[in-house]
Amino acid sequence: MDTLSYKTVSANKATVKKEWILVDAKDQVVGRLASKLALILRGKHKADYTPHVDCGDNVVVINADKVVFTGKKWTDKRYFTHSGYPGSQKRVSPKQVFDKNNIAILEWAVRGMLPKNKLGDQLFKNLHVYVGTEHKQEAQLPKEIDLNTIK
Repeated sequence: MDTLSYKTVSANKATVKKEWILVDAKDQVVGRLASKLALILRGKHKADYTPHVDCGDNVVVINADKVVFTGKKWTDKRYFTHSGYPGSQKRVSPKQVFDKNNIAILEWAVRGMLPKNKLGDQLFKNLHVYVGTEHKQEAQLPKEIDLNTIK
C-alpha cells in the first residue's frame, strides 16, 4: 500500500469556492441563528474546511428585525461595554439596543462566535444583515437555504 497517495489537502484562497447564501431570520431565536450563521461564515459545513483560511460562504440575512429571544431575555439580559477608563462600564438591555439599531443584536451575537483575530474580522465582512426583505445582493443570486438542514 502506498501511503503517499493519502495526502491531506488544505484549502487556500485560490481553491476555495465561495457561494452566496440567503437566510430569512423571521421568528428565529437569536443565539441559535447566530451559531448557524457563524458555522456557515467559518466554512465548517464544507468538506474542505481549513481552520486558518476564509473558506466560508457569504451570507445575506433578511428580516433581522423579526428575531426573537426565549424567556424574558428582552428585558433581563444585559450587554456590557467598557472603554477601559474607571467608571465607564455601560449596561444595556437588548430592547434598548434594538430600539437604537435593529441589526446590532444579531451582528453582536454572530461576532462573538467568530475567532477573535484577523481571520474573524475577515469572516465578519462576509455577513450582510438587512431589515426587511429587500437587500443589495440580488446581483450575486444568493440561494435561500433552510438552516435546519445544516448540522
